[in-house]
Amino acid sequence: MRTESGQIFRLEDYQPSNYLIPEVVLDFRLNAEETLVTARLQVERIARAPADAPLILDGDGLVLEALAVNGTEAEPADYDASPDQLTISRLPASRRFELTIVTRIAPSKNTTLMGLYVSSGVFCTQCEAEGFRRITYFLDRPDILSVYTVRMEADRKDAPLLLSNGNPLESGDLADGRHFAVWHDPFPKPSYLFALVAGDLGVVKDRFTTASGREVDLGIYVEHGKEKRAAYAMDALKRSMRWDEERFGREYDLDVFNIVAVSDFNMGAMENKGLNVFNDKYVLADEDTATDVDFANIEAIIAHEYFHNWTGNRITCRDWFQLCLKEGLTVFRDHEFSANERSRAVKRIAEVRGLRAHQFPEDQGPLAHPVRPRRYREINNFYTATVYEKGSEVVRMLRTILGEDAFRAGMDLYFERHDGQAVTIEDFVKAFEDASGRDLSQFSLWYHQAGTPNVALSSRYDGKEKTLTVDVEQSVPPTPSESRKRLMHIPLAFGLVGPDGTDLDYQSVEGASVENGVIHLRKRRHQMVFKGVKARPVLSINRGFSAPVTLSVESRADEQLFLARHDSDPFSRWQALNTLLTDALIAASKAVRGGKKPVFEDELISVTIDLAADETLEEAFRALILSVPGEADVAREIGRDIDPDAIHTARGALLMAIAQAGSQTFRALYERLLDNAPFSPDARSAGRRALRNTLIEFLVLDSSSPEAAYRQFEDADNMTERAGALTVLAQHFHDTDVGRAALAAFEKRYRDNPLVLDKWFQIQAMIPSAATVSLLRSLMEHPHFSLANPNRVRALVGTFSMANQTAFHSADGEGYRLVAETVAALDSHNPQVAARLATAFRSWRSLEKGRREHARKLLAEMSKRTDLSRDLADILERTLA
Repeated sequence: MRTESGQIFRLEDYQPSNYLIPEVVLDFRLNAEETLVTARLQVERIARAPADAPLILDGDGLVLEALAVNGTEAEPADYDASPDQLTISRLPASRRFELTIVTRIAPSKNTTLMGLYVSSGVFCTQCEAEGFRRITYFLDRPDILSVYTVRMEADRKDAPLLLSNGNPLESGDLADGRHFAVWHDPFPKPSYLFALVAGDLGVVKDRFTTASGREVDLGIYVEHGKEKRAAYAMDALKRSMRWDEERFGREYDLDVFNIVAVSDFNMGAMENKGLNVFNDKYVLADEDTATDVDFANIEAIIAHEYFHNWTGNRITCRDWFQLCLKEGLTVFRDHEFSANERSRAVKRIAEVRGLRAHQFPEDQGPLAHPVRPRRYREINNFYTATVYEKGSEVVRMLRTILGEDAFRAGMDLYFERHDGQAVTIEDFVKAFEDASGRDLSQFSLWYHQAGTPNVALSSRYDGKEKTLTVDVEQSVPPTPSESRKRLMHIPLAFGLVGPDGTDLDYQSVEGASVENGVIHLRKRRHQMVFKGVKARPVLSINRGFSAPVTLSVESRADEQLFLARHDSDPFSRWQALNTLLTDALIAASKAVRGGKKPVFEDELISVTIDLAADETLEEAFRALILSVPGEADVAREIGRDIDPDAIHTARGALLMAIAQAGSQTFRALYERLLDNAPFSPDARSAGRRALRNTLIEFLVLDSSSPEAAYRQFEDADNMTERAGALTVLAQHFHDTDVGRAALAAFEKRYRDNPLVLDKWFQIQAMIPSAATVSLLRSLMEHPHFSLANPNRVRALVGTFSMANQTAFHSADGEGYRLVAETVAALDSHNPQVAARLATAFRSWRSLEKGRREHARKLLAEMSKRTDLSRDLADILERTLA
């Protein structure tokens, strides 16, 4: 099927290739303006392939210089070459033969940042998902696994460093100041994992001794002068290598492991075998330039890409429909690593907040798709929160259902059975079925069915019979192209919280399977009767967010307040309060729309302040308690006819009510948290700073003065507190002399540090003002703003569209227009970033009528353009459908 935006690929249409390419030898003569690539491919025809089957290789904007078969130049009649495809129709009769392909590419002109390009004078590659075809003609698909040998030559002055996958074999000097290096990767890999980096970079080196005693050379390459800022990334790498050995029994397999940080990168990082390429924002950090969130992200993403060595590289995807097989599984692994390194409860709450902010709207809108999609038009558009974050939640549920021991046994069997293979979700699930003896067919629907299930619960206690009866019903709302849903296997962790705050025991339960504190829902409706419950309990449900569902629970506000104060599960304590605050904000926004003043219950304000001041709770958790639901969170719960201005007003009123009621408590707590010890990025210290940063907003709201925030801004000895104070000043005092002075001082201090300047752009993009659109237009004229740099675009326009509910959804539609114009400007040279920016419009149908019409018109205007990229056309078509 062909459409105006390209071919539609369907899972059911998958067919193995008629040809394999077991060995690849690449030779690069690197030059920024013109690079010659010679690819020598050992091609093997599979046994069942027709003898006359043509070999059709993928390309993308290539210029073919030469083609030879078994060393003999091919006749023009034997092949057909276009920039995007090479079809060879006459091939040797032998099962195995050699192709030599010479292509010419221009890295300096490659603005898509896919394939081979130049970033700040450094040659760099990005081949996932389909970038390798921009380097040479190839079977550019994940199930073609090849052993690569790579030779590079370049001018030594410009590129003294020559890196590729695997282990170094040889290097030396050539004539005219040039030199060469040869690398060999003994492990077969798909083309999307190929990597090359050549340039002049500084390096941080270290060594790691594996569990079996092998020595591995580690290197992190960064721009000269930034080496000290890579120290934390190196520490995180060594910790993640050790953790993967201890937790999953996975040992590193090459002699070297290298990471290269570049400033122009479409993604966060890339797991190329033995040569990870990173966006430098996820490598570089010190206390003056990086926040605690940056440190935590570096730790998590370094681990994520390293963990891919086994879940993605050694075992890879058969096809791109299986993307969650490597990404969802590896996100689960990096979440577990971070939970071990930091606070498990705080990390879990952060994960759930992110899931609800990004994945739940995806499930509820026109871009909804299963964790394993069944069709796609442009694979770059399926690097989504559903594939990554919901994919991780599915693996987490699998562990919950099977238990830790059976889950580990399933992982071990998966690694043993499929090492060196390109596999499917079915292969993954089958390993756990075989290891545990469990039937996981119903559970597998989590991979195949789109949408967020809803679980409705009600309960009643019979004091005479000492029974608690719980009625529960599951449903999955319809999603695009999928109106009828099948019943899911939903594991709900729970507790029965007694009057003294401890969990009550029960003698037995009838009506559903309950194992180790988990209710297993498999039918549409269950009625469960817990017997032998000695006192009236409050039901604590979905503890730890054991399943990615929404809940409709019949419970009184006093029961939620009780859970907030007493539940033994930290996530459930936070969830109980968050639910109450969200409900209060929904009611308040309705009041605002009706011309009334918002009113909040004293007990709700009181419990929030009490929990924030509770010294028995860790500071990071208390910071989350005070981080009241965001405007987008409230909008998501309202669901339709959303008025962002009313939500903004309501949230402001709630913040002010908490600030005034907690004034003395917050001021005293803020002072007690002052820590004069040397900066440390450890979890406890980061928690203290997080709580101070949360409190500073309440202090300035209570005093209606920027003094406290400006003092923190000036006195801070770390970026976390400096940027936190600047954020408060920009949010509440951007149009005052103090706010302007702080923003100007920050820009002057960090104007030569791109990553910190991104924070300056980002902070201003979040200002909830009618004037923010005009401000952004002026910032786009700033000498340090460039549409060519994805980090800068994400910092300014991406933050505005995804995080500034008020200004992006301005009633006059100008916020939408700004983003639409940026998307159009980006699409011609970086369609991948343009398409991702366009997903900000995914919830346009849920807005009130005026905003909805503004968004629809701009989406329709964009979709009518005749020069749309396939990436952007796909997003617009699905968003408007």
